[in-house]
Amino acid sequence: MTHRPTPLDAPFFTKGTVALSVLAAAGMAVMGVRLLFGLGAVTNLSNAYPWGVWIGVDVAGGVALAAGGFTTAALAHVMHKERYEALVRPALLTAMLGYTFVAFGVAMDIGRWYNIWHPLVMWNGRSALFEVGICVTIYLNVLYVEFLPVVAERFIGRVSLPGPLARWDALVDRLLRALDRGLSATMFSFILLGIVLSTLHQSSLGTLMVIAGPKMHPLWQTPILPLLFLLSAVSVGFPMVIVESLAASRSFGLKPEMNLLGELGRMTVPLLGVTLAFRLGDMFVRESFVYLREPSVPAVLFCCELLFGLVVPMRMLASRAVRESPPLLFTAAGLVVGGVLLNRIDNFIVAYTPAVAAPRYVPSPWEVLATLGCAATLILLYRAAVLVFPVVSRPAPGQGARTKYAVRV
Repeated sequence: MTHRPTPLDAPFFTKGTVALSVLAAAGMAVMGVRLLFGLGAVTNLSNAYPWGVWIGVDVAGGVALAAGGFTTAALAHVMHKERYEALVRPALLTAMLGYTFVAFGVAMDIGRWYNIWHPLVMWNGRSALFEVGICVTIYLNVLYVEFLPVVAERFIGRVSLPGPLARWDALVDRLLRALDRGLSATMFSFILLGIVLSTLHQSSLGTLMVIAGPKMHPLWQTPILPLLFLLSAVSVGFPMVIVESLAASRSFGLKPEMNLLGELGRMTVPLLGVTLAFRLGDMFVRESFVYLREPSVPAVLFCCELLFGLVVPMRMLASRAVRESPPLLFTAAGLVVGGVLLNRIDNFIVAYTPAVAAPRYVPSPWEVLATLGCAATLILLYRAAVLVFPVVSRPAPGQGARTKYAVRV
């Protein structure tokens, strides 16, 4: 069936979006206090624990969960699986918004937030964190470039500036058409660049925790942590697309693309299997399984990662009945997403113990509220974007032609 990305015709404000707006406003208010009075006014961070939930969830978790952008791009464009085109634009939008809030989270977490631009001109080629920062910055700009054709498609032939600015309508339209032609010739290069950059910084986040050495709990401290971070990011890409697509379909009253989503669920099974095999193999090679016999919080959380984040969803997604049921498919994909998020929280917060004696870090209620506010803001921006721009693909009447950029973004 021919599909055509179109702006959705639905109200922006509902009971759900009103509640999300209140939560977003509260979170932004906390961030405002942080900007005015410093980290100490709203966080429980210290010299011993220099990063907390904003890094573990907003940054490390956000980077991993935004992996749907490069995994679907690789599937549809590099592997030439054009039938998945309908899922590419929503995944691209999710990745673009996700990485935007990753950058925002980093800026809020560093002490002197106004120096966030320093790594762009003050290079340190031996720093893993520098590599992460540069890759994320470049990839974020690549995502914006990849989304530009969607903007051009929305406004070409429809430019209507208000009042005296109307005299510039023709010029703006010509600029949009020139942009459209230029990106048409170069978009595949940006897609490849985005895929390469994603694999680089996904793994380098693991390198950061390898450097922590004995400060990390032995259940998570391993030389192959960069590989495990990359594998988990790749394995969560398709489940994140499934969660986003099913949630959006329910919110807007659309029929979900179960044939495509079910196929993504099926392809996720071997990815989860590879991730599980490396994690279990690493655990037995290092003999770190001895720490699972201890009745401790790290041991329980590590088992939860493996059981509920890998084993259970892998078994569920292997079932055709699960892949054909929207609630069950959503549950299985949600378990994968939750497992990867828990893994990042465990690595960056739970597993970390400072070299000096200090009270255990526990995020303040304001830190949690700010994180929830950022998530709410991201959801609201996603809803606004799909109402304005042709992002979500819907069956076109008759044999309508595909949109020009359905394959390229």
